[in-house]
Amino acid sequence: MKNSPLIAALRIPSFFFLVVSEFFSQFAMNLLNFILLILAFQLSSSNLAVAGVVLAFTLPSVFFGIVAGVYVDKWNKKNVLVYTNILRAMAVFPLIYFSEVLGLVYLLTFLVSLITQFFVPAETPIIPHLVPRKLLISANAIFSMGIYGSIIVAYALSGPLLLLLGQIRVFVFITILFSISAVFAYLIKLKYKEHLRKKEIHIFKEIKGALLVVRRNKNVYHSLILLVLLQTLILVIAVIGPGYATHILNIQVEKFPVLFVTPAVIGMAAGAILIGNFLHDKNKTVLTKVGLLVIGIIFILFVNFTRFVSYDPVGIMIPLAVIVGFAFAFVFIPSNTIIQEETTDEQRGKIYGSLNNLVGIVSLIPVLGVGVLADKVGVATVVTLIGVGILIFAVIRIFKFK
Repeated sequence: MKNSPLIAALRIPSFFFLVVSEFFSQFAMNLLNFILLILAFQLSSSNLAVAGVVLAFTLPSVFFGIVAGVYVDKWNKKNVLVYTNILRAMAVFPLIYFSEVLGLVYLLTFLVSLITQFFVPAETPIIPHLVPRKLLISANAIFSMGIYGSIIVAYALSGPLLLLLGQIRVFVFITILFSISAVFAYLIKLKYKEHLRKKEIHIFKEIKGALLVVRRNKNVYHSLILLVLLQTLILVIAVIGPGYATHILNIQVEKFPVLFVTPAVIGMAAGAILIGNFLHDKNKTVLTKVGLLVIGIIFILFVNFTRFVSYDPVGIMIPLAVIVGFAFAFVFIPSNTIIQEETTDEQRGKIYGSLNNLVGIVSLIPVLGVGVLADKVGVATVVTLIGVGILIFAVIRIFKFK
């Protein structure tokens, strides 16, 4: 472990501060998401009200994602991380007093999401300014573990914290989490200077330039598509998860997040450690192809394993979830690293902003579509079709794109 690239990256103080800041920030954001969904249902007993919260979180990414990236490319990314966390803490604070007013909940949810559009193009693009190029993929492996680790902690603690702290104190807690994240972001020192331009900002010209970079650089283009695919898949899993739990696993819906998300995150962490320590010098495009192929196969097995075994579907699903998380790491980490390596400071924020835009736009149809389709033809058929689609896409990438 003494010569581990993962340890070498963590020994860089500013990168360590970034990882800690990211953990607290993501923990706060995911916890806020879950709490607001629960709160909206408690206030109205309506699924439509819950959908309103989801919409309030999604719309800012659709309309402001790439525009936020344009501005972030002109600003000091460390300062963006500090100020966005402070602003999100300030936006959550009113919920301490007005959490029972549904309209205000929607408004503050929209505001937090809007601020986050500026946070996203700064968090991952700052990594090349903190670690040397040879440690970039290992740094991304650690960073991904922090992101997905915070998700599992937020999943596990959202319910207990709401019961333990109550509706008022839980928002105080989230405000504190964002504030802690801002403190650690403030401690970051940029080792490799950003090349910031002070010229006047021309929004449409900047967006056109970023899209031109994506179109001309095939590696960046394919990496962006893969990241959009992964994030859309996560949203699709969230939509069909309850039906999968009920009809395939025969378990209570409430148990699904823990039984599926926990193994998947463990698999993601294992994949990140393997890539960061032992595969950091391997061809990144090959890693993404392997990961995508495995994801397609596992999605097919998720609903068809009952044909091979007739006992304990949960016992079969858990290792499959570990493997799919492992495969996600093989796509997520190399794709982020490729974008960081093959773009400049003046482009990176816009490209990650466009990622936010694309996820918001592209996910709307699949997320709504799979829900309707699952009701019509069944969850098993939908999951199988998704797996087959990913498998075909993986095979095309393997044979067509060298």
